[in-house]
Amino acid sequence: MRIFSLSVAVVALTVATAPVRAADAIPDFVTAAVADKDRPKDDTDRDADRKPAAIMALTGVKPGDRAVDVGPGKTGYYTRIMSRIVGANGKVFMFNPTWVAEKFPAVKEGPAAFAAAGFSNVEGSIQPMDEIKFDKPVDLVFVSQLYHDQVWQKIDIAKMNKAIFDALKPGGVYFIIDHSGPGVTTVEQIDKLHRIDADLVKTQVLAAGFKLEAESDLLRNPADPKTVIVFDPSIRGKTDQFIYKFRKPK
Repeated sequence: MRIFSLSVAVVALTVATAPVRAADAIPDFVTAAVADKDRPKDDTDRDADRKPAAIMALTGVKPGDRAVDVGPGKTGYYTRIMSRIVGANGKVFMFNPTWVAEKFPAVKEGPAAFAAAGFSNVEGSIQPMDEIKFDKPVDLVFVSQLYHDQVWQKIDIAKMNKAIFDALKPGGVYFIIDHSGPGVTTVEQIDKLHRIDADLVKTQVLAAGFKLEAESDLLRNPADPKTVIVFDPSIRGKTDQFIYKFRKPK
């Protein structure tokens, strides 16, 4: 099901117990964070495709939380929104995997830029993806369009998911968004298309001990042929994407 208006439409969300009406579930603090007048135009221009209010509502991130934005690059589209949501009593880790920082050194400048702009609750972190850890457990690990990259980078996926499991509080959320690639499971296929089979991701994460709480078609696009690389001008920014919300058991 597609969203046409967040104020009235239902986000199709499959949950273990019952469907959730995301329009009813978007808290005021999420709405305010997305509406922040200081958000750059480059970010707000992407909102129609990314639907950040609904996405943040689905994660359950809230004031006071410790959230990890994995792979935010230098500019941190989601980092900025999460920072406003968690507020002064929370923290957002702007986490770039070591291999990303090596390939794109400019990402190292992101945390300082956020600090200079007054985002005192944002902290930079660069670590190997399969050794992710923090000073104390976190509430949310958020991975948007980067899970597949760990595969073609030949990161130990089982070790990575276990490290994320250990980094989360009991009851913490592991939230994954990625480009859909049915049948795309090998390193070579993923490297070629920058897509991944959704069922493969689900199987890998469940094997780490997580429970699947929800999946959403909020970012689905049936017009995506799913056979071209995600950077192709015909589909870039509008790929068919799957969303999984996993939770660490309490």
